[in-house]
Amino acid sequence: MSKHPKRPDKPSATPSDPAGATGGSPRRRQVIFLVLFILILAGGFTVLSLNWVNDHVIEPFTAGVAWASGGTLNLIGQGVVRQGTVIRNARFAVNIENGCNGVETLLIFLAAVLAFPASWRWRLVGLAVGAVAIQLVNLVRVVALFLTGAYLPGLFDTSHTVIWQTLVILSGVVLWIVWANRAPVTASATPPEASAEAPGDEE
Repeated sequence: MSKHPKRPDKPSATPSDPAGATGGSPRRRQVIFLVLFILILAGGFTVLSLNWVNDHVIEPFTAGVAWASGGTLNLIGQGVVRQGTVIRNARFAVNIENGCNGVETLLIFLAAVLAFPASWRWRLVGLAVGAVAIQLVNLVRVVALFLTGAYLPGLFDTSHTVIWQTLVILSGVVLWIVWANRAPVTASATPPEASAEAPGDEE
């Protein structure tokens, strides 16, 4: 039998890597994530801007935040009363409005989780744990701001608009990073390596 000269192997495309270049896949996934994140976030804020959603969903939710915050303040002896979204005592009163209920941070977290290429089970776990954690951070914010207004009123505006606003949003970002780093790697999220040899390579 005669031995034919080998021909240079040509790169072959695979179903998961149609271009035959797996190096571009991570960038493509990043672009898809960014586009989905922006679309979901824009859609979420559009829904929140609807009067019906604000009146029937956000306002009752914010009243629940006020109820939990008032209960926590009473546990530490502040003697507050709650009326709707307003918490007050003899020293100070605060009205919990949109932007102070943690909904925006929840929406940012939700958009990032849904846009990430993970299984739906892992997404649901992340959303459940993240929602609870973000609201706990927001509860600490409301309680801390009330105490600041009651005992250090000169620091209230800075604490409200700069410090705690940043901390709550940052908590959502950190939670997402931790969740994403722990997300199980699926076959669809990791392109296979081209490790098979061409048939003519065997001696």
